[in-house]
Amino acid sequence: MKAETRESETLQSTEPILISGDRKMTRADLDDAARRAAAVLQADGVTAGDVVAILMRNDFHYFVLAEAVRFLGAGLTPVNWHLTPDEVGYIIEDCQAVALIAHADLMTDEMRARLSVERLYVEAVPAEIASAYAVEADGTEDAGQDMSLSLKMNEMKPLDTVIGPPVPVLFYTSGTTGQPKAVVRKKIPPEAAQALARRSALAFGLSAPPIKALMPGPLYHSAPNAYALYAVRQGGCLVLQPRFDAKQFLADVETFQVTHVHMVPIMFQRLLALPESEVSKYDTGSLQHIVHGAAPCPENVKAAMIERFGPIVNEYYAMTELGIIACSDSVGWQANRGTVGIPPQGVSIQIRREDGSICEPGEAGNICVKHEATDSFSYYGADEKAADMRQNAHVITGDIGFLNENGYLFISDRKTDMIISGGVNIYPAEIEAVLSLISGVRDCVVFGVPDNEYGESVVAVIEPEAGADLDFIRTALARQVAGFKMPRNFQMVEKMPREDSGKIKKRTLRENYLAAVSSSSRRAS
Repeated sequence: MKAETRESETLQSTEPILISGDRKMTRADLDDAARRAAAVLQADGVTAGDVVAILMRNDFHYFVLAEAVRFLGAGLTPVNWHLTPDEVGYIIEDCQAVALIAHADLMTDEMRARLSVERLYVEAVPAEIASAYAVEADGTEDAGQDMSLSLKMNEMKPLDTVIGPPVPVLFYTSGTTGQPKAVVRKKIPPEAAQALARRSALAFGLSAPPIKALMPGPLYHSAPNAYALYAVRQGGCLVLQPRFDAKQFLADVETFQVTHVHMVPIMFQRLLALPESEVSKYDTGSLQHIVHGAAPCPENVKAAMIERFGPIVNEYYAMTELGIIACSDSVGWQANRGTVGIPPQGVSIQIRREDGSICEPGEAGNICVKHEATDSFSYYGADEKAADMRQNAHVITGDIGFLNENGYLFISDRKTDMIISGGVNIYPAEIEAVLSLISGVRDCVVFGVPDNEYGESVVAVIEPEAGADLDFIRTALARQVAGFKMPRNFQMVEKMPREDSGKIKKRTLRENYLAAVSSSSRRAS
């Protein structure tokens, strides 16, 4: 029996747990790399309680560093690489990161000039990532004084001690003030942590091995990151896709016999856009569990995915602050079309009116949530914001929805200001803050409207000053905000509608815009 166990362990240690392009990493490789990375960081002065930031596309470094900082009792902050240098710089400064590891092509002169970080590690871009984004596949040879964490790791002995406990991962989520804030998870009792983990495993479908998962979403987002780390730590194998491509997705499922995948609705749209003759070329029979979240999914898209891939399409509703709130399988969704699911064990959902009273089934109101760790989150440097979200032992999510007679949750309106486009959270206040400072803009409003492909798209309404040039305003804004935040449509109005208090009637502007679009569509048809 002992010999069989050793043979099994040896076999597991030689099987890959991470795959990206032609690169593979075994569990033994990951442990060795993480301990060497921890040794480098320790030698360079990173200590318990410090924060390390990562600015990369989907790469093995996410997993190496996730383990390395755990050994050191430090924390990790993933940063969205689509952000502008000013946006990245703000996050690095706000979380007080003492080190940053980044892909070489992302470290432009403008980015370098904006960053103030003690230790910068610049890594070459792997071939498959370089190909997907049409960038150079190297970049560290001429990096001058920049350090390469990978090269330094080769010179270090693996760290043989664990300092711990680690600092919780800091994921930044924006708010109505216009500045992003990091969600901080406080230490909770082991039983509460286990309950959170069980709900994630349930929603992600990662409870039972064997797991061969595929990750086409960006690892700088909290949900894909949690899913990917959970799959690997559960003993599964994870295939990384540098960026989503529908045909490559199907090819990877067939090649690696993928069983589990985490997606967002825009990926569904692009898969469904492929003709059946193209899809049928690939064997996707290994798929057991497709899960999506992060963005509203049109009912016709969800139904088409279930028809094409079978009743394996699952959904969850969650917050970075709270974890899983509700989840559903295909059967539950088909019986309650449009739902985001039912609360799993341990989660209480109440729908409340503005006065705090409980709504009747089918009546829309504020979605309020309670579970074992409801009090375990705060915001880095903004505890008052978390306090404002709490009411009668529940957290007010900021979303509007209702519960039907069967207890299934429906989202009838998203957060008051937040736009979810292609699975990415976009906060109008951030865009408005930049737009309002551009010459020619007297006042402005940014909001989201329904979009068949992305779920929602961004619209900017501007009250211009005399002689304002819209092309100039558009170009100036594009230089200062990330591309995914850039409004797809601009509208000029002579005067903003306002409340007696002076507050702009954003809802009125949105309704007027949608009415104008609808009227234009009818005339065109």
